[in-house]
Order: sequence, then C-alpha cells, then structure tokens
Amino acid sequence: MAATSHSHQSPTPEHTDEQTGHPIILFFVCGEGLGHTSRCLKAAQYCETQGAVCHLAAYGQSHAFLTKAGWPRLRNTPREVTLAGNGGLFCIRKTLWDSKSVPRDLTRSYRQARTLIADIQPDIVIADTMYAPVEAARRDDVPVLFITNQNRFSTLAGGGENGWAALSRLVSWYLTLPDRVIIPDFAPPATVSNYNIAIPPGREEHYRFIGPLIDISRDTYPCTEKTIFASFGGEPFKIPLYRHLAEIAGRRRDLSFEVFAQMPGLPETTENFHTHGYVPDLLSHLCCAEVAILHGGLTTLHEALFFGKPVVMVIDPHHPEQGNNARAITGMGAGVMIRGDEADTERLEEAIEEARKLSVPDFSPRYATENGRVLLWNEIQETLRHPR
Repeated sequence: MAATSHSHQSPTPEHTDEQTGHPIILFFVCGEGLGHTSRCLKAAQYCETQGAVCHLAAYGQSHAFLTKAGWPRLRNTPREVTLAGNGGLFCIRKTLWDSKSVPRDLTRSYRQARTLIADIQPDIVIADTMYAPVEAARRDDVPVLFITNQNRFSTLAGGGENGWAALSRLVSWYLTLPDRVIIPDFAPPATVSNYNIAIPPGREEHYRFIGPLIDISRDTYPCTEKTIFASFGGEPFKIPLYRHLAEIAGRRRDLSFEVFAQMPGLPETTENFHTHGYVPDLLSHLCCAEVAILHGGLTTLHEALFFGKPVVMVIDPHHPEQGNNARAITGMGAGVMIRGDEADTERLEEAIEEARKLSVPDFSPRYATENGRVLLWNEIQETLRHPR
C-alpha cells in the first residue's frame, strides 16, 4: 500500500468515497513519555479495523515501544525537544540547555516528514504533539490533524509566568495551522486537562473533544484489588522517587508493589517490590491495583479512571502539564496529589493510605458515549470529505 500513489488535490465525489473508507494514515508520535505512544497505537489499531492502513513515525522510547509491540509499518523520525531534570524533578534550565539545538532538530523533523510523506503518500497526517510535520503536511497539501491536550502552560511551583504565557500564545497560534485540533479528553466539565486547555474565542469549532483514546474491556480485565501499581515515567532523573517506594516496601510487608519503568538503575526486586521493564499489556497490571502511583500524564489517568482506581500523583512542581491534570483529578475526588520535591518515604506512605480510602466516581457512562477512537475516525472521515 505504501507504494500506492494518491493525489492530494481537491478530490471528486467518487474519489472521496473511495478514500474515506480506506485511507492511508501517517501518524507522527512524540516520544517524550509513552502516553502519546499508547494513544496513537490504540487509534491506529482501531483505524485499521475500519479499513485504513496506518504508518507510525516515532523516536526514542516511543520507537522502541512500538517495535516491541510489533507494529508492522514503523519509521524513525527525529526528536524535536529533549526533557531533562535533576534529583527526580523536571528542570527547565537543563531542558533548554539540552534543547539548544531545537531549530536544527525542527528542521530535521520537517525534512524527514517531507520525505516520509513523499514515500508513503498518505491521505491524511496525524501529528501527536509533533510540530514540524504539520507544516510539512501543509506544504504538500495533505490534510493534517494535531492531537494535543495542552495549549496553556503553568507550573505548581510558579515562576517564569511571562515565559509560559509567551509559549502559550505561540502554541495557540501554531494550532491555527492544522485542519483541526483533536483533544483526547472528555468534554467539559469532566475534562482532566481542563487547566491546560484554553480555546481562543471564535475557534471553538477548530478544537474537538473526542474522549480518551483507549481500548479497554472490563470483561477482558477483571478488576481486583491486590497491588500498589507504580509507573511515573522512565526518565533517569526519576530514579530517586522509585527508591523511596522501595524503602516503603521494605517496612510495609502488607503492601505489594509492582513498578514499571524502562530505564537502568531501578531498585532491586524483593519479595514485595517487583520491577518491570517493557510489558506487552500494562493494563493487565493496572486493573489489579488497589492504588496507582502516577506522574499525572493524561493517558494513564484516563486508564485509572476507567478501572475506578484511586491515584497518588507524584507531581513535578516544575512540569508545565502534569500538576494541572492532578488538580483536576483531586477536584473530582479521584486522587491525592503530592509534590515530587516533598515526596520522601513518609509523605508517600501517607498519600498511599489516603488514596486507599477514596471512592472514585463512576465514569463509565462517559467512556461509553465519548469513545475517542470512534470519534477520531469520524474526524478523519470528515476532514477527508471536506478538504481545506
């Protein structure tokens, strides 16, 4: 299929009917955290059940994950930004220093996107928080959707407000370029990323809330309550936080910890502290959790809500997204938030006990009506039927 040639001029009605049923879709996946990867994989899997042919382009941990998952049409794409930290916390200065080559990296990303578009000849491009592919698709007159859950930036720690405000304005402007902006979250008032989204006046139709991009069946995953599930990022600077959990496990034999992170240096596995790298199905472990310890990423929070699991969110106060997601979750009564710079063994243990007492609201009606995979497919078809 990749060798099939497709025109991206305004199609005739007959051409539209043929392509909207069996489009070739090219996903560009951000590799900073596996939430982007997971939701794009679920979206691509569903689109293929509808007759589409999906190609995924990714880098770093995302590419490694998709390789292990066995996705058959996978390409490499350059990184656009590098996240860095210190002592278990995100550090904007180190991130900026490590990302000083962003202009060069964006240029590389743009060139690679143009190359992949020319090679694959997609009917539509979907960029999940990857910016250069949007302009590449526009340059080649290919319809493009942009998946994101953030265009407004702020941190729990405060500081740098002018810089974050400038970034918010820049990103909001850039989001005028794709055909549509897809928000993989519940519509208001149940939006988990509520504090991270600000839709500009007059642009309401340009932004589409489609619901979480997940694929879970309660029949497939029986919900039991046995373990303390922990997965809050695979960056090396998170190692100290995992060590705190190992200390808790050492003195709490009544708790069984299952820890998931793809990085070297994790604490040793013990009788009640088990570490895992890649697993083919993380949800089979999450469904067995009594409490889930997370970092506030949107995808995993949606999965925890689906299973009705209370969460402890170890929030990096300097991270411009996750703390805001955690604010929404605590407001729903579904979790406990603690700052990563205050997360010693005592505070983590207290938070786990607080979370064990919570009763998570039932979101099953929303998951039934706001099925992100189905609604994304509808957006793809609508975009192809009505080219810009």
